[in-house]
Amino acid sequence: MLDEYLRGARVDTLVFAGCNFPNCPRTSIYEASERDYRVVLVEDAVSGLYDRGRREMLDVGVSVLSTGEVIAAVRELANVPVTTT
Repeated sequence: MLDEYLRGARVDTLVFAGCNFPNCPRTSIYEASERDYRVVLVEDAVSGLYDRGRREMLDVGVSVLSTGEVIAAVRELANVPVTTT
């Protein structure tokens, strides 16, 4: 089972992107939330996200971030310096 694998790997946060928010991503997000994972929805990397759906995610504790915000957070956690080109 995926949950067992993730827990065995000490994963506590899941980041979601994908197609057709009202179906697959939304359902997976609820499943992850019900299993007490921290959940991030990358709002500019998911199709079909609508205002009510975004509010619904925020209301259940999902962090709704942009791709840039997720990249910055991962870099910070990994202690990777940000370079400009």
